[in-house]
Amino acid sequence: MTQDFRSGFAALVGRPNVGKSTLLNALVGEKLSIVTPRPQTTRHRIVGIANLPAAQIAFVDTPGLHNHAGRALNRAMNRTAATALEDADLVVLVVEALKWTADDDLVLARIVKSSRPAIVAVNKVDQARPRDRLLPYIADLAKRHEFLAIVPVSALKSHNIEDLKQTIARELPQAPAMFLDGERTDRSIEFRIAEQIREKLILELNQEVPYGIAVEVERMAEEDGQLAVDAAIWVDREGQKPIVIGAKGERLKRVGTSARLALNETLGRRLHLTLWVKVRENWADNARALRQLGLE
Repeated sequence: MTQDFRSGFAALVGRPNVGKSTLLNALVGEKLSIVTPRPQTTRHRIVGIANLPAAQIAFVDTPGLHNHAGRALNRAMNRTAATALEDADLVVLVVEALKWTADDDLVLARIVKSSRPAIVAVNKVDQARPRDRLLPYIADLAKRHEFLAIVPVSALKSHNIEDLKQTIARELPQAPAMFLDGERTDRSIEFRIAEQIREKLILELNQEVPYGIAVEVERMAEEDGQLAVDAAIWVDREGQKPIVIGAKGERLKRVGTSARLALNETLGRRLHLTLWVKVRENWADNARALRQLGLE
């Protein structure tokens, strides 16, 4: 390994719905973080590893930092994001092209307080209209803080991702690789299965069951040449259970099929997936329940 090899943690931080998870997946070249149109889909700290010829970058996807943290779940998500920011070697502030909100101010204030070196990834540049506003927007960003660099990207279209990786790598400390070659994430297979199921639930339910839903893998075993998985879907009110199950169980069946097909592709093997819906009243405000789900 060369003496100038660089390695470190780069935390992707930003307000909800700026595309941090899509960006993590583009940077790593694999789907590690689930993605939906709903704000605050990401609840956990997720590490994705990218190996370059002279660097190893451990990207850290974080929940969106936000002001409205009424429930224990939201407060836990804010703490997760803030801790990842404090522990990072470099902070990557992810913003949406041509938009700046009060929550962006909140995130920038956290970065300033942390004193961590920071660069900006201006995401969704492919959607920026009118295009001639992009340069003035970037110039305005440069006045807000002494960023090391500002890189326009489109996570969805994988535009300028390589440039962003090289920019991040240059700012990391000289250090040996932290993860083995071939490692993609620090998350377990159970976690990735639960998250894929949760993604399909969010997409299927749309606005019907807002945030009171979680998934826990209860059993995983090798059976008849395939991976058998039993997973519990938690809802936080009795009235939500029939909504998730749907008429004659059709909705739950659709979610199960969609998740199973996605997981077959992600894991490169066949799964047998059994889903149950369980009620745990107000779990999102229950510290013990949050700990059980790895959220606290």
